[in-house]
Amino acid sequence: MFISLWEFFYGHFFRFWMKWLLRQMTGKCELQRIFDTYVGAQRTHRIENSLTYSKNKVLQKATHVVQSEVDKYVDDIMKEKNINPEKDASFKICMKMCLLQITGYKQLYLDVESVRKRPYDSDNLQHEELLMKLWNLLMPTKKLNARISKQWAEIGFQGDDPKTDFR
Repeated sequence: MFISLWEFFYGHFFRFWMKWLLRQMTGKCELQRIFDTYVGAQRTHRIENSLTYSKNKVLQKATHVVQSEVDKYVDDIMKEKNINPEKDASFKICMKMCLLQITGYKQLYLDVESVRKRPYDSDNLQHEELLMKLWNLLMPTKKLNARISKQWAEIGFQGDDPKTDFR
């Protein structure tokens, strides 16, 4: 209950005023402060959160762009946040890199989900090869007696035929 209440007040009141106060004190927006403070994956994660939870629609949309639109959105973000490219030259490069990582991650997630949702087909040669590859990687010293075997239980499958568990 307390956490929900805190999230509501922080998201609707405190965050805005804290960001405003920090902007007045440092002369930098939240995105610039993140770039100055963090590096690597932590920077990208914080940038994604900042863009996602922003009340500005342009910033929110920046996390849902395709790779070919990244440059346009970087320019739009700089315009919305009044960031002077001459004064903060590294911002454009860092923001582009972060947006490329965010879009790349989201595309990878979608690709993995589409593969995960595809059911195993024992008539598909590629699926059978992947199943055998899994066995060979997990049990390199032990030969599989047959495709349908109790040996599959040794690596965690529930039944004799792994096609019921394998995706």
